[in-house]
Amino acid sequence: MKISLLCLIPVVSSFQTRRPPQTLSASRLAMATVPATNEDIVAKNFENVDLPESAGVAPERDESMPVKMEKMLREAQISITKAIEEIDGGATFREDSWERSTGGGGKSRVLANGNVWEKAGVNLSVVHGTMPQEALNAATERGATRSNNGEAVPFFACGLSCVMHPKNPHCPTMHFNYRYFETEGGEHWWFGGGTDITPNYVDEEDMKHFHGTYKAVCDRHDPEYYNKFKQWADDYFLIKHRGECRGLGGIFFDDLNDRDPKEIFEFCKDAANHVVPAYGPIIEKHKNDAFTEEQKQWQQLRRGRYVEFNLVYDRGTIFGLKTNGRTESILMSLPETASWLYDHHPEPGTPEAEFLDAAKNPREWI
Repeated sequence: MKISLLCLIPVVSSFQTRRPPQTLSASRLAMATVPATNEDIVAKNFENVDLPESAGVAPERDESMPVKMEKMLREAQISITKAIEEIDGGATFREDSWERSTGGGGKSRVLANGNVWEKAGVNLSVVHGTMPQEALNAATERGATRSNNGEAVPFFACGLSCVMHPKNPHCPTMHFNYRYFETEGGEHWWFGGGTDITPNYVDEEDMKHFHGTYKAVCDRHDPEYYNKFKQWADDYFLIKHRGECRGLGGIFFDDLNDRDPKEIFEFCKDAANHVVPAYGPIIEKHKNDAFTEEQKQWQQLRRGRYVEFNLVYDRGTIFGLKTNGRTESILMSLPETASWLYDHHPEPGTPEAEFLDAAKNPREWI
């Protein structure tokens, strides 16, 4: 059974932000909490933004983390999509700017029916407002400890998320997400994210390259990061009702606020900037590999597992749907097609069986 899962996002505007006059970006609007008392500060931080006369920025927050994170993630979105277009050599990303009725918005970039990728999406979201306690629980592992007595929680969230589904079953799917949250006006804050890979077959050389790239990133910031975040990814991406992981891991972290936020920001920036070095060479290596119809069917089955995880367990999907996010962007991660066969088991000794063993028993790749 083959099921179509997602309609493509419609044709897009240019790269310029489509904002009505006299408005702020989502993160800057979140900062505009008191009348401006220093015109120089406002001019320095918003020189390219039309401000309403009554809006301003508190001096102590003019170098805010929300503004820095939004800028860094937008730059990453542009650079990553440019590199992916060059590897694909055919299709280009189309951009869709959208607004959230209760605060904020974003930019979604989607590439469809390319030479290499069946679909690739890179979505930037910058949203703010209030969210129900159940959404906070979905946003963080420690949501329950940040209870607001069941009342709506003021929040700001900025994130860049991506999933890329190649056509060739020898080319792995890749996902990344890097995000920053604040609640109660910045009283609580944390970073989350990671990059992980979902091949259909085990290629140890590929896994050593991918995991080795992210170990080097982690080691530049904290020598304990890689082992901790690799284990976290193995645990997080477990499809509990199947007893197997979605793919072959990577790094994953959440609730990261144990040090200066500037240090964590630099780690997130470094990790986002190494998406293409970690993933691109693997695609270049395999994009022209020959494959059989049976191998394509195995890819479709593994995509089915991908769908199961994203719709049942993925924290970002649940958070987006519970906070009235844009459905097209939230479900951008799903492949166009996937398959489910009743009680399917690969033949022992086959490459498919080897992959399933690696998914059920996470390995150390480096």
